[in-house]
Amino acid sequence: MAKRAAREPTPGLYPVTYGEVELLQDYDRPSGWLLSMGGVPQSYVDLDDPEYLDFEYVRLMADVIDLLDEGPLDAVHIGGGGFTIPRYLAATRPGSRQIAIEPDAGLVQLVRDQLRLKSVPLLKVRVADGRAGTAELWDDSADLFVLDAFTGAVMPVELATAEYLADVARVLRYRGTLLINLADGKGLAFARRLLATVCAAFRHVALLADPGVMRGRRFGNLIVAASRVELPLDDLVRRAAGGLTQARCLHGATLERFTAGAAVIHEGDSVVAPVPPPSLFDS
Repeated sequence: MAKRAAREPTPGLYPVTYGEVELLQDYDRPSGWLLSMGGVPQSYVDLDDPEYLDFEYVRLMADVIDLLDEGPLDAVHIGGGGFTIPRYLAATRPGSRQIAIEPDAGLVQLVRDQLRLKSVPLLKVRVADGRAGTAELWDDSADLFVLDAFTGAVMPVELATAEYLADVARVLRYRGTLLINLADGKGLAFARRLLATVCAAFRHVALLADPGVMRGRRFGNLIVAASRVELPLDDLVRRAAGGLTQARCLHGATLERFTAGAAVIHEGDSVVAPVPPPSLFDS
């Protein structure tokens, strides 16, 4: 019996549980689709080539993943969007078992209906918020834990606390790796506090970002990699410097200087996650 051809996505505005999402086609890459919410780009997915990553910060995350030990990974993803990294991992490391936790049931259904989510092998999607979903995961069950959760362009502060990261560490295997996508701007006050919190939970930490973002000159994404064991720093520094993003990588003494004086974030602390300037996403 012949397989039925996958339905092509339909661009437009779609209601989801927590607002409205716009689905836009990339006319330079007809199989590329952008998910946007409130004018803020959320995810880019190439349905025919899951190894194509359009956003710079996603390429940095992929650089870290590519340098992990060979073979399939057991991975957890907090935040779904278009499920770009799960698609990438399924394509580059066949046999990987993945759990994605996303609180917006309407968004999950939209991606299932429009962006072929069911075609991603060995991916289970759970509709739950990040904290509750993580609490239900088994101890020592993940090789990779990806924290990429945003409400619009703002990272939920409850996912940046020492208490939450302790739960993440519980889920990760001893040699497992944590990846965090955060956003910050002038002064990088939130990034410094989050990095101080990560450094208190994990012995080996690296920070990757575009040089302009790293210096606090403009608002943008920064990627944190953390583990109980040594990270592949030499290869990571080379990849970051030689890639399309030409990012900087802070670790060791340079990271200590970056976080100097920053307080660890605990539950109940008065912390405000940074909001991007209104002009950032203007076309």
